[in-house]
Amino acid sequence: METNQTHEPWNKGKLVGRKAPLKPKDIWAIRIYLQNEHQLRDLAMFNLAIDSKLRGCDLVNLHVREVTHTDQILPRAMVIQRKTQRPVQFELTEPTRSAVLS
Repeated sequence: METNQTHEPWNKGKLVGRKAPLKPKDIWAIRIYLQNEHQLRDLAMFNLAIDSKLRGCDLVNLHVREVTHTDQILPRAMVIQRKTQRPVQFELTEPTRSAVLS
C-alpha cells in the first residue's frame, strides 16, 4: 500500500543562513520606536546588546549590579561568557546609560 504524500521542507522558498547585520539607521529606528512606546526595559536590553555584542544567553543573564556601582552606571563593564568562559569588557554608551538609569 503506497501513499502519495509529499513532504515539503520547512525552509522551501525561505532565505536561510546568515543574515545581514543591522545598519546604523536601523538601530536608531529601533531605539526611537522603543522610546516612543515607553518600553524602557526593552530599550535598555537592546542598547546593551548593541554595545556588548554578547550572545543572547549571556545578555539575558546580565545583572544590574554588573553594569552599576551603587547608584551610578559604569562607563565600562566586564562579563564572563558562558560558552567560552572568557571575560569580555565593553563600553556603555550614553544612550545605554540613560536607558539603564530610567
